[in-house]
Amino acid sequence: MGTTDPQPRARRTARRRVLPYLLIAPTVLALAAVLGYPLADLVLLSFQDMTRRELFSGATPPWAGLAHYRSILSDGFFWTVVGRTALFTAVCVTATVALSMLVALLMRRVAPWVRTAMTGVLVAVWAMPIMVAASIFRWLSDADYGVVNWLLGLLPGLDFSKHNWFENPWQGFAVITGVVVWGTVPFAAITLHAALLQIPVEWEEAALVDGARGFRLFRHVTFPAIKPTAVLVTSLCAIWDFGVFNQIWLMRGGQPEKDYYLLGVYSFTESFAVNRYSAGAAIAVVTVLMLLGGAVVYVRQLVHLGETE
Repeated sequence: MGTTDPQPRARRTARRRVLPYLLIAPTVLALAAVLGYPLADLVLLSFQDMTRRELFSGATPPWAGLAHYRSILSDGFFWTVVGRTALFTAVCVTATVALSMLVALLMRRVAPWVRTAMTGVLVAVWAMPIMVAASIFRWLSDADYGVVNWLLGLLPGLDFSKHNWFENPWQGFAVITGVVVWGTVPFAAITLHAALLQIPVEWEEAALVDGARGFRLFRHVTFPAIKPTAVLVTSLCAIWDFGVFNQIWLMRGGQPEKDYYLLGVYSFTESFAVNRYSAGAAIAVVTVLMLLGGAVVYVRQLVHLGETE
């Protein structure tokens, strides 16, 4: 019997182990170049005390250490904004996932030409710039010429003439939530519909034979099959909605009141409206850390789902 040389086998094994890292290296390097440097500069700025003098002269700002972090973490208004951001994110994500699931299930039931039309509409909405969507919703909720006030005024006993939806922050955030959900539902619905198409027909047919109908069929057959995709969509929506900025900024005409501050708006305002650049950077760093915490939870859920399958 001949003997096999272990060295070629070891080299092949080593190449197989290194190959995935080589393939992903260009992407990692590109992300490090595009995102790594600005993030490192942001963290550095949060430990300094940048003022207009240093900004315009190019001088190195004095070192402030943890002063800005101590200031914002001991500020009650900061924690009010954190709670408001978390509540806003929870409402937006819940509404987005629920509506997207309903749309995806509907697309599965309708005729092919209707499904094609729905997909086209969803893609058109998804491609719509945020500025256009915000302008449309500002017109719909306008106090003088808004369609929403006109429609509600047609109902008996309701008078919404000249009603300002943004005078009350709860009503104003309802309109802003509509803008956010409107822009996110297309991606979530198309993704969930793609996952629904991967469910074998035999599974649902067997469940129907066993007497499963309606919600029971969805709970015990449909949802478990698309759960990884649902977790992915929910996590991505949570990350996007937690950092909402454009919708609030545009809906409030570039001058959002403090009652409309979320973390992204708060950081931007502290940096460029109040000129507390380092304090704004510290708020942004804390926001990034919170988002990283959410990303870790998301990755762990995906790993757990992969291990259970």
